[in-house]
Amino acid sequence: MMPIRDVVIFPYMMTPFVVGRESSVRALEEAMAGDKKIFLATQHDASIDEPKPDEIYNVGTIVNIVQSLKLPDGNIKVLVEGVERAKVVSVSDDEGFFRAMVRTAAFKVEAGPQLDSLISRVTGLFEQYVKLSQNLNYETMIAAIRVDDPGKLSDTVGANLQLTIEEKQELLEIFDPIDRLTRVAEMLDIEIEKLNVDRTIQGRVKRQMEKAQKEYYLNEKIKAIQKELGRGEKSEIDELKKRIETSGMTKDALDKATQELKRLENMPPMSAESTVSRNYLDWLLAVPWKKKSKEIRDLKFAEQVLESDHYGLEKIKERILEFLAVRRLVKNPKGSILCFVGPPGVGKTSLGMSIAKATGRKFIRMSLGGVRDEAEVRGHRRTYIGALPGQIIQMMKKAGTRNPVFMLDEVDKMSMDFRGDPSAALLEVLDPEQNFMFVDHYLDVEYDLSQVFFIATANVLHTIPPALQDRMEVIRLSGYTELEKMEIAKRFLVRKQTEATGLGPDHIEFTEDGIGGLIQYYSREAGVRNLEREIGNVCRKVARQVVNNEGGKDKKPLPKALINGAKLPELLGPWKFRDLEAEKKNEIGAAVGLAWTEVGGQILSVECTLMEGKGKLTITGKLGEVMQESAQAAMSYIRSRAHQFGLPRDFYRNLDVHIHIPEGAIPKDGPSAGITLATTIASALTRIAVRGDVAMTGEITLRGKVLGIGGLKEKLMAAHRHGILEAIMPRENEKDLPDIPDAIKQTMKLHFVDSMDEVLKIAMDGEIVALPLPATAPVEVQPAEENRTH
Repeated sequence: MMPIRDVVIFPYMMTPFVVGRESSVRALEEAMAGDKKIFLATQHDASIDEPKPDEIYNVGTIVNIVQSLKLPDGNIKVLVEGVERAKVVSVSDDEGFFRAMVRTAAFKVEAGPQLDSLISRVTGLFEQYVKLSQNLNYETMIAAIRVDDPGKLSDTVGANLQLTIEEKQELLEIFDPIDRLTRVAEMLDIEIEKLNVDRTIQGRVKRQMEKAQKEYYLNEKIKAIQKELGRGEKSEIDELKKRIETSGMTKDALDKATQELKRLENMPPMSAESTVSRNYLDWLLAVPWKKKSKEIRDLKFAEQVLESDHYGLEKIKERILEFLAVRRLVKNPKGSILCFVGPPGVGKTSLGMSIAKATGRKFIRMSLGGVRDEAEVRGHRRTYIGALPGQIIQMMKKAGTRNPVFMLDEVDKMSMDFRGDPSAALLEVLDPEQNFMFVDHYLDVEYDLSQVFFIATANVLHTIPPALQDRMEVIRLSGYTELEKMEIAKRFLVRKQTEATGLGPDHIEFTEDGIGGLIQYYSREAGVRNLEREIGNVCRKVARQVVNNEGGKDKKPLPKALINGAKLPELLGPWKFRDLEAEKKNEIGAAVGLAWTEVGGQILSVECTLMEGKGKLTITGKLGEVMQESAQAAMSYIRSRAHQFGLPRDFYRNLDVHIHIPEGAIPKDGPSAGITLATTIASALTRIAVRGDVAMTGEITLRGKVLGIGGLKEKLMAAHRHGILEAIMPRENEKDLPDIPDAIKQTMKLHFVDSMDEVLKIAMDGEIVALPLPATAPVEVQPAEENRTH
């Protein structure tokens, strides 16, 4: 027995092949020395050099070796003739080659009309198959199938069909001639159908090619006729050539465009490839290569524009004016890359528009919120159907100049998935050392972005990758104070909303009291977006009253609507934010903390209560790990200083302490509430009230030290917004005072402290002395041990 690969040998079939494997050569020599019969079976996987018996099909063909010839490379070329199919019973390989015991099966077929009909059908189908196929000789094949034996007919046809190895093996394994012939008929039907489909497609392609050639010939003839007539009309190719020469492209881009134009010239106009080339050239020519906006470098004009468009934001305005001053002194400065970080509604996007207006540049904006595909930035390669350049190139085309103000809005809200990381693609765009040779996948040429003034905006920094942060100059925009909001409303928002609702000065007037009420009771936020929305709500209510009054003849003109604080509940309903004046009373076990959020600062109410128990500390209010650890550190500090608070050393043994921070559905985290937590616990244990008009922020250590915190400006603005005019904060944060608005420094009393002792002296409404524990939580006082170490 010899395994063969990539071929199935049928009975009555003459097949040549080369034998090279050592075991196969031995088996062949053994057969040649005997009766020249050998059993051939196909192996499952042709890549296996030494197959095992279970890796070979168990049905094969007994063949006669007709001829063998030894080749110079040691292989043997043999010609075999199939005799009959057989099934393996057992296999042994003790002699270095396979020796198999096989069983043959002879089937008697009775002649009859059904058999004759089947033979006739297979013969007819095979004749049809040979006519359609270009690989078989018609006369030879027809002569080969003129037999009456159904077994021989099915094997001859099966051997000459273009079937897979598995399909041929399936035919070989059917021993019954009638069943085999039926299966061959089914396969012939399928193969004929395939050949018909192929023929139809080939005919269609040929017709399309003939049509394209005809159109190309006629187009060339029309061009020749027009040239002969001397009409002088420049062809589309000539126009493209002229545009390319005058576009001001770089040498690399010019070479690429010229090469593409030559390809386009030689293509049939109606071909799909010509459309792709034409689109590519259109994009290359649409991008601005040399056109620049004439820059305004007048600092006074720029200052006037910024002041007229935005109130406050002094630090931002200074940075922009510095940038303009540098551009006035330096001939070819690099483009700046700024990142405005701040809560929603503080004017980050509108500030970008003002910068464009102040510098005389075009303004374009690209929103990156939700972008998760790297191709949005770099584009798709031209090999894809419907490919386009990325948004960077598309926006540059929209701007039409090389030096626009390009705003990348919501850069902190990009995400990533299997299609790539867009923030990584932005690394090249926002790096002044690299962006002069930015390569878009579609254009595939270097494009200079170094003249572009990039401005990114974000609400938070922690979601922006560090490498991207490193490429930008981060400028923080904090929220507005109430005084700033008042000025913004007077100067911009009221006028904008009255014009938007069609009201004039004789219809409506907002008093300072009315605007103050909107700020304090209807729109507590860091920015002014909700304030503008509420002003719009008031204007729409008044607009409806004005329209309703115009209906009758006898109706008198409606008097001007004066919007003051008393009228707001009538127009907008009850206050949306409670007045905290009532809560500013001194309470035991309650203190006011300060927190920073993505939308600005907030005040934080902290409560503590004591219960009989076994020394358990419970912390609730959806607090993060860092905040819980701060509470534990505060409790440890109180326990270590028990004698200073007039408490027994083991006061905690019979007490459970529960700390809660209201608004429990909102997650809270960070270490800056440490001194607030410690003050609350100390108040609950000593029964001394905490002042309700004092807010505090700072991290606490086990030794009672107060460490620095972040977001001081936003926190103080939140306290000021809520009417709390005294605050305690770490001494380390005294360096941040220059960033605090003057309005807050003038109206608030600020205490900078180093330790908890200072905090408690300011925050507690009374001096801490040795006091008995509250009656609700009796504790048995035991004498302290002598020389006890802690």
